[in-house]
Amino acid sequence: MGNNAPIGVFDSGIGGLTVMKELINLLPGENFIYFGDTARVPYGSRPPAEIKEFTDDIMRFLSAQDIKMVVMACNAMTSVSYEFVKEKYKLPTVGVNRGLERAIKLSTTKKIGVIGTVATVTSRLHEKELFIQDSNAKIYAVGCPQLVPLIESGILEGPQIEEAAAEYLLPLKQAGVDVIILACTHYPFITEVISRFMGKGTAIINPACETAQDAWEILKKSDQLAARGQGSVELCFSSDLEQAARMAGHLFDTTAVSFRLVNLQDFR
Repeated sequence: MGNNAPIGVFDSGIGGLTVMKELINLLPGENFIYFGDTARVPYGSRPPAEIKEFTDDIMRFLSAQDIKMVVMACNAMTSVSYEFVKEKYKLPTVGVNRGLERAIKLSTTKKIGVIGTVATVTSRLHEKELFIQDSNAKIYAVGCPQLVPLIESGILEGPQIEEAAAEYLLPLKQAGVDVIILACTHYPFITEVISRFMGKGTAIINPACETAQDAWEILKKSDQLAARGQGSVELCFSSDLEQAARMAGHLFDTTAVSFRLVNLQDFR
């Protein structure tokens, strides 16, 4: 497998496109194959065993594309399936960065909010990692099951998304958090909604930037960076290709991007 082999990136749906945006910006010479499981989204409220099964389905597809690295651009799958993927597929594996290092630097109250899917919040991985990095800081975590379905539907503004966000954010505002980590890759689509509700005194952290940096560092250390000036991007989804393409267009230029509908059953 040469340095110009593609990097596989995947998510439960369109949320991982926020990570794709940062990967394209940081690694423009790489070839990317993205898969979003739009037919079965959301994942965050599913049992861990089912999330792991779905992750395996996606990895079989990506492995068939002869990828050199995989980026799990989904917090729920990172929380549940990271070790499983790394062990079974023997590839350099990057999960979603938890964003805690930047959160600790920015927080003056030592009160850090985390919003994510039920699976991510239930894993308590943010709390465990924070205790190691700064035992004086505290995590206030809220699971937000309504947000991913709304975002997948393209509802990024208006009363429906604002009311749902307010329901989840109110306890964090009342607790006095001064930093919120977006622990779901879908949530950067509604950063403005979140920021308006929380006010100017609350920093919003999108860990997609750190996730892309993690991928770059692994490729650099292993001397696997692509030896070309401009790479390619293929975005694959399991359903509703037109909606997925529209959502991708909110984040980056898709004129040179190819789109493909993929049936994961074909790779079982």
